[in-house]
Amino acid sequence: MLRGVVSAPCAPSPALPPRGSWAEFPPGPAGAVRALSARLLGLAGDPARDPDPTTYLGLRLGREHNLQLEQHYLERLHRAFQHPYGRSVQAHGYPEQDAELSTGAERPQTGRLALYLLGLRATCPPTKPHRALVTWLKYYLEEDWTGSRRHGHPLTNYYQYGLGVLALCVHHKRVREEVIRRLLEAQHRGRLGHGAVDTEAVLALAFACLERRRLVGAGLAAELRDTVHRVSRSMAQAQGPEGIIGNIYSTPWALQVFLATGMCHTEPAYSRAMAALLENLDAFGTATTMAQVLPVLHGHSYLDIASMHCQEESDTLTPLDVEPPTEVPGNKTVRLVVECAQPWCSELQLYDRRVSTPAAASLLDVLGAATAQEPRFTFDTQDTPQGPYLTQVLGLEARQEKRNYWQLLTAPSTPLLTGVADYIPHDGETLILRLSEW
Repeated sequence: MLRGVVSAPCAPSPALPPRGSWAEFPPGPAGAVRALSARLLGLAGDPARDPDPTTYLGLRLGREHNLQLEQHYLERLHRAFQHPYGRSVQAHGYPEQDAELSTGAERPQTGRLALYLLGLRATCPPTKPHRALVTWLKYYLEEDWTGSRRHGHPLTNYYQYGLGVLALCVHHKRVREEVIRRLLEAQHRGRLGHGAVDTEAVLALAFACLERRRLVGAGLAAELRDTVHRVSRSMAQAQGPEGIIGNIYSTPWALQVFLATGMCHTEPAYSRAMAALLENLDAFGTATTMAQVLPVLHGHSYLDIASMHCQEESDTLTPLDVEPPTEVPGNKTVRLVVECAQPWCSELQLYDRRVSTPAAASLLDVLGAATAQEPRFTFDTQDTPQGPYLTQVLGLEARQEKRNYWQLLTAPSTPLLTGVADYIPHDGETLILRLSEW
């Protein structure tokens, strides 16, 4: 528990029936959550999919387990991470001296390595990481720190940096006070970027961990505690009328903060957000999104990883194969509009065309079809833990340092709650990509 913050653990939601009644998925929210866990386990068992530490955390932070399949998945993660981070670091002690990686072998991102280290701590019994892995993570954070000092923001982003600090904290490794204060300043000054719910939540969990594990002095601990509560309150105030905070995929992160601070006992926003997730479980159709929502549906946050106990774990979950989506016959036509709401743009509307695609096409597919239809239409995306993020349209880039982003709307002005790869527009719909400020 957070000292002086949480009086008792928050109950998982929804309430689950006795285990003996789970021979089949019961109706209602409990059965839907259990089915989601079983589907994630089924995806984890697919050898064609690359192992992902987020998936492993989603399985480990559940209330039911399949210990044999989880162990097999962990072994796959070991092979994926230990090869590029192993021998020469052990020999030399510092990543920059690693000859194997200097030849061009691909490195996981800072956030991905942090998630793997979190996964090692969530193993039962916890797996102590090879010291080289922690050395690598500390090295990446120092590289990011250099970028933050030079450019005003990390070379990666504050989300990955926050995951790195959280992973070090969970393994009881200290972080320099100067770095913590730079993160506090970025949070206080609103420099975390568009879609900051996820990033604010990760930083709040890292701050709460540092305070809880007594890895900082008393004065800084008080600042961190106050910041975490301020983040919780601001998230509650930002909740939309349907219970969603940010968008449907950032809502689980907000719930992690509520769980970590104990606000789930007293904050109505917690119950409304949980109800919104249960009403929209169909939106979590990929392994990554399933793994992000399942911990909070089981009443857990990443902060719980630091104090996990594994006595008498329930070894009762069986995998559920995920059937490929049914093909929807026919085609549809979507109107695609691109707007620039920045003062330096000479005109608001930059593009307005109708695009024909298969009926099941996502917004990302629509953008690809627009490029095939008219080569002057260009766009780029960046991979994130929530899926592809739109970064450039018609040569105009969304930049964190310029505080702008590509807002996704359906006409006339309704923001989309899902990303470009998950939103399925309907025939005749008008979609608007608008370069906006945050």
